[in-house]
This record gives sequence, C-alpha cells and structure tokens, in this order.
Amino acid sequence: MTERSGSDLRRRFTPELYKKMVARGGGMSRRSRRAILLTAVALGIVALARPVIEKGEIKIRESTIDLVVAFDISRSMFANDVFPNRFELAKRKFSDLLDHMKNARIGVIGFSSRAFLVAPLTRDYASLKYLVTHMGFDYVTLKGTDMMAPLEVTEDLLKEKKSKALLIFTDGGDKRDFSKEIAYAKKHGITIFVYAIGTEKGGIMKFDNDVVRDDKGNVVITRLNPAVEKLATETGGVYMPFSFSSSDMARLAEAIHDRLEPTETKEQVIKEQEELFYYPLMLAIFLFILANASLPRAWPVRVSIRPKGGKR
Repeated sequence: MTERSGSDLRRRFTPELYKKMVARGGGMSRRSRRAILLTAVALGIVALARPVIEKGEIKIRESTIDLVVAFDISRSMFANDVFPNRFELAKRKFSDLLDHMKNARIGVIGFSSRAFLVAPLTRDYASLKYLVTHMGFDYVTLKGTDMMAPLEVTEDLLKEKKSKALLIFTDGGDKRDFSKEIAYAKKHGITIFVYAIGTEKGGIMKFDNDVVRDDKGNVVITRLNPAVEKLATETGGVYMPFSFSSSDMARLAEAIHDRLEPTETKEQVIKEQEELFYYPLMLAIFLFILANASLPRAWPVRVSIRPKGGKR
C-alpha cells in the first residue's frame, strides 16, 4: 500500500474502521531487507573465496623405494590347486599389494625360461593394476622356470640404485638348488621377496580344456616347490606362503618397506592453514533467513461498509 492510497483511506473512513482495513503484522522495511540480503550475498562471496589464516610451514621428508615385481608365467602357474588358478591368484594379490604400498616406484616383469618387461618403474598404480589385471599369456609357449631371468632384469632396471628389491609371485618351479641365484643376488645387492602360490598336494594344468599329460599319457601333477624359500631368506627378504586373506599383502608391504633403504629422499614443505570460510557462510545463512522471516504478514480482514444514509 502506497503512502498516497493510505491517506485517501484515512479521509474516507473513520480511524477505527481504517485500523481494521489495514493489514497487520508489521515487519522491517523493504530498504532494510534489501540491505540485509545484499550483506548476506557479500558474505557468501567471501565464504566462496575460502579465507585462511597462515599458521606456518611444516617440512616433511618423503622417501621413495624401488621394487620390481616378477610374475612366474610358466605352465605350472596355471594349475588349479588354488582358485581359479595360481596365476590369477597372483594377479589379485598384486592388486591388493598396491593398496598398501606407499611412496614406491614399481616395475613389472613376466618370466618363465626368459623374462620380459611388462611395465617400467612407475608410481601410477592405476595403470599397473590395469596392465596386470589384463595380462594374459595364452601366446607364451616357453616352458620351465628360470629364476635367474628376473634377477638379471632387476639388476638392469635398478643398477644405479643403492637398494634393489625383487618380489616374485611363483610356485618355485622344479629346481631344488638356488645357490647360483642366491650368489648373484648377494653380489648385486638384490633383496628377494617370494610369495609362494601352490599346495603340497598339487594340481593339474589345463589348456584349451585339455589336461596336460606327460610322454606316457599320465596326467601331470605340479606341486609347490619348498626349496624356493631359501631364495628369499638367504638374501635378506621374506618368504610368504599364499593365503586367501587380503591381510597378508599388508604384512608383505610392511616387510618390504622395513627391509629396504630409500633410493630417493625429498624434503617437501607444507603450509599449515586454518580455514575461516564457515564463519561468513554461517552469518550469510542467518541474515538470509532473517530477511525472509521479517516479511509482513497479511491478515485477512472482513469489513462491512455501510454508506452514509443508506441501508445495510
């Protein structure tokens, strides 16, 4: 209602009737509400700017280790004494291991009688998981397990590093004497970790739904080779038999970090800050609610008007 219309009504009606006709309920003026809303918007903009208070700097030393992971891809790794087979379980364990590794560059190789590179040293764990998960060796026809092959590739990849480490997912192959491999590892400073996959009972190998047989037609049973344990224990590493629990990868990752010296150490400076955005944000919300809650309330009023000299 404008000021002019209000004056007209005052002239036309008695004061008592005018009070009944005018809406009651009050509320702040439009100018006041506009000012409060603009203040709320300004405070909202300040909150979006994320104001902070500098509290100082923290220096953090970050150490990096280098690790080469080797997958045994010989035929025995496709035995079914573990589900779904030894090779598939090794790939799953590798994915679990990456979830527990910190500040490590990891490279991946595959080997049987020869070794080849799958992924160079990298911190891109997502790419490593993808490559290993989709790693298939249907085209590999090489037989046997040569443990020297991954050692030589590890030495080539880490020859400039002070600390060298090799983790092997394997069933141990058929060899019973690893003295040559142990001597090579000690000479070049390579710490070997072995995650042994297989059982003493053993399992059969299937390719294209055909069971592998020997020259006499007998089904071949491949078993875990316990001699491979020395390859780890005598080079300062850890030997771990397989488990279907993911907690073993947490223990293995901890053992790897504990036994290896950092190959690279960097000092990182982090600024400590205290966020202040929630103060202007809370005040902006309060002012916005206040401005809208102060709108005048229109009360419906029923008024009967009897013209002068007329009848109701």
